[in-house]
Amino acid sequence: MTARHEKRALLIAGPTASGKSALALEKAVALGGVVINADALQVYAPLRILSARPSAEEEALVPHRLYGHVGAEQPYSVAAWAAEVRREMEAAWAQGLLPVITGGTGLYFRALELGLAPVPEIPDEVRSRWRSFAGDLHAELLRRDPAMAAKLLPSDRQRLSRALEVIDASGRSLLDWQKDGQDQAPLAGVTVERVFMDVPREELYARAEARFDAMLAAGALEEARAMIDLDPMLPAMKAIGLPELIAHLRGEITREQAATQAKTATRNFIKRQFTWWRSQLPHWR
Repeated sequence: MTARHEKRALLIAGPTASGKSALALEKAVALGGVVINADALQVYAPLRILSARPSAEEEALVPHRLYGHVGAEQPYSVAAWAAEVRREMEAAWAQGLLPVITGGTGLYFRALELGLAPVPEIPDEVRSRWRSFAGDLHAELLRRDPAMAAKLLPSDRQRLSRALEVIDASGRSLLDWQKDGQDQAPLAGVTVERVFMDVPREELYARAEARFDAMLAAGALEEARAMIDLDPMLPAMKAIGLPELIAHLRGEITREQAATQAKTATRNFIKRQFTWWRSQLPHWR
């Protein structure tokens, strides 16, 4: 239970199949907490199996929040999650409970700790000018915003063009906008403990493959069947295993091929997760 005079939160993050949810449940039971979801796919109601959401039995042990509360066709963003997680943390503290925030979506944790930069809308002509600029973007940024240029690689044209369009359109450095966002971050002024589930890569791959087999046994194919007519561009339709199972249901590949492809996609996703955490939130590792 949290002390009344101090707001505290426990953050548990890591790649898929690393055991985050089990640890979060264990800590919430032991410490008097509420488990709050930080996984972009576990928010979707139809994806209990394929997103590896906690079971109904697990959810009954301690309060769970922001799981399965969004329809597959509803728009949902990092900003929407950040607003909801702020409300859930405040509600937990008001009840003397410890927020235990867990998931694998790095952008959610980044928003939680660093906030969202409240950058004004960039005019289309400004965005188009910098994204099509063929010259030396780093030199241009160095001339206009040396502090921001010092933080970016000359080869990172996407982030360089973003920094240039922001200072061009707003007259302020992206660093200043990011500082504004950090001051208003959901965890600003909160005492935070971080746990990163750093499981050896080969062990993760084995766990993920076994878990997908268990998902199939638990009814993942029927879960996919219920979503087969939805727009494939919806974020919910990007759940690992869902496109492959839908392809099987349409007769395009066998069930065995779907499982193999889904397991390969999971391995690739785990690699991307490790890369993202190392580059974007190195203080976690």
